[in-house]
Amino acid sequence: MAKAFRRSGRGADRRYVATLDADEREVVATVMDQVHDLLEPPDAPGTGDAAFDDLVAGLDLGGGPTTPADEGPRDPALDRLLPPAHREDPEAAQEFRRLTEGGLRHRKASALSASATLLRLEDRVTLDADQARSFLTALTDVRLVLGERLGLRTDEDLELLEQVAGSLADDDPLLHALALYDFLTWLQETLADALLRG
Repeated sequence: MAKAFRRSGRGADRRYVATLDADEREVVATVMDQVHDLLEPPDAPGTGDAAFDDLVAGLDLGGGPTTPADEGPRDPALDRLLPPAHREDPEAAQEFRRLTEGGLRHRKASALSASATLLRLEDRVTLDADQARSFLTALTDVRLVLGERLGLRTDEDLELLEQVAGSLADDDPLLHALALYDFLTWLQETLADALLRG
């Protein structure tokens, strides 16, 4: 059973520590991998995790088309991760995206990859300050994509979806997705709180 992130040590020895079991770590690492692939598609197909795919069958967290800004519509999850800089001026937004999106995608993909690697090391997840900030960014991005896939735009959307969840069968993929969203939210909040405390 997961134990929340907490601060440990002082000064240069300060660490942010949580305990997750192997299944919890693998689920979170796998969704980080999927969002990484959405941002930076893999060179080789077929590198996914079959066990996780079975767990959330029917949910597509990544791997959709990553259409360049000037080629029409693209995956709405990318717009959650990489929102336009100028909502009222499409031409300025497109130019800003052309100049900045590659670097932003790379930074986000790197944070996701590094965080997934840390999760796969051991049950006790131990992060230094830089790793903790990177991990927090990765959790935020995974929640944004999952929230997009679940159709969450406001707090009211989540409340309605949680009400609907009460009537779902135990094996419904939506129920599993909501449980994952709630778990990621809790993990993100505990890490943010630990960082804010110093």
